[in-house]
Amino acid sequence: MAAPVILKGIPLLRIRVERYNRLSAEIVSSPRRLWRAAAESTKHQEEASSAEKSSSVLTVRDPPKYHRWDDPDYRKWKDKEEEILRDIEPIISLVKDILHSNRYMDGERLTVSDAETVLEKLLCHHPHSGDKIGCGLDSIMVDRHPQFRNSRCLFVVRTDGGWIDFSYQKCLRVYIRDKYPSHAERFIREHFKRGSG
Repeated sequence: MAAPVILKGIPLLRIRVERYNRLSAEIVSSPRRLWRAAAESTKHQEEASSAEKSSSVLTVRDPPKYHRWDDPDYRKWKDKEEEILRDIEPIISLVKDILHSNRYMDGERLTVSDAETVLEKLLCHHPHSGDKIGCGLDSIMVDRHPQFRNSRCLFVVRTDGGWIDFSYQKCLRVYIRDKYPSHAERFIREHFKRGSG
């Protein structure tokens, strides 16, 4: 078997080399796979040639319909995207550290400085922050979500002893929509999970 080729640098070339490495490993492991791969390759070539016949050929007047760095609108979007990422990265890093490290045990209240940062950078932007705080804010706590026991999340601990969870992603969405209104929806669509409101 040929030694795998290792390449770091050009992405397209790296993909081709990875395909070559996989194919060479498959050839050695199973001769039947080679025949099947050849048959599938011929089938794909026939489909491609019939598709080429039916599709129109692009000319210089019809450039490809994908974004390029020389497109000023695309460059403006990428610059704004980087600005938003730089803006929210510190608070995202803090929250992920709080939720996913051993800094806090389940049910433990955040330190005063972490709680102040979460309050100022997140909770005040929550669409229902008044309802979350209720009678008053005593502290912020990290614990397991009541319905999704494998997930840890942040909770508002009220002065009356009650506590309620809040989504840091909802807070960030509102913050981004307020600060970057013309780019917010695209940024949210590309960088946040779909099901997280």
